[in-house]
Amino acid sequence: MRDEALMRAAENHLKASGRRMAALVEAIGPCQITYTPPTFESLARSIVYQQISIRAARSVYGKLRGACCEAGEMHPAHVLPFCEAELRACGLSAQKARYIRDLAAKTEAGLVEFPRFPSMSDEEVIAELTQVKGIGLWTAQMFLIFSLRRPDVWPTGDLGIRNAVQKLHRLKAHPTPAETEARGRKWRPYASIACWYLWRSLEPTGPF
Repeated sequence: MRDEALMRAAENHLKASGRRMAALVEAIGPCQITYTPPTFESLARSIVYQQISIRAARSVYGKLRGACCEAGEMHPAHVLPFCEAELRACGLSAQKARYIRDLAAKTEAGLVEFPRFPSMSDEEVIAELTQVKGIGLWTAQMFLIFSLRRPDVWPTGDLGIRNAVQKLHRLKAHPTPAETEARGRKWRPYASIACWYLWRSLEPTGPF
């Protein structure tokens, strides 16, 4: 469940940060961010979904789950018996098969410890996750936002966020990560919630 008190505090803070963000929050309405559990399976799923259509990702992920575990939560021990070629038979690219096997191996070895993440800082979680092949800063930040529910993550390298900042502020030029960082300061300590509104503003049915 979402922390509704935190969401309302975030919305009020964002509305007080400036008229453009206030108009965006009012137009979209209450934040309805959807979270996933902070588990191995959630992160493996996010790797599958990278850079392919949602429809294709659902198909591949369904095949992966069907091959690795019949029921319940997927764990590293379900994945490790499968070689890369067997994982690719589920529809994964060669790279993603390597990434998921590496995540499983490092989790099984204790180099990535999901149970400890809730008590770790954002920086510590990022450092641990980016040991894994195929997991960079962006993927780690998405895990912080959508699985660990951290309220103040500001992914300035995210193209959608930069596009949304340009649109919101009616900028002539696409903002650099440094410019995006500066413009996001007024939304802290609720930058993650600001991200949700900014991403929503880019949808075809968005308010602006």
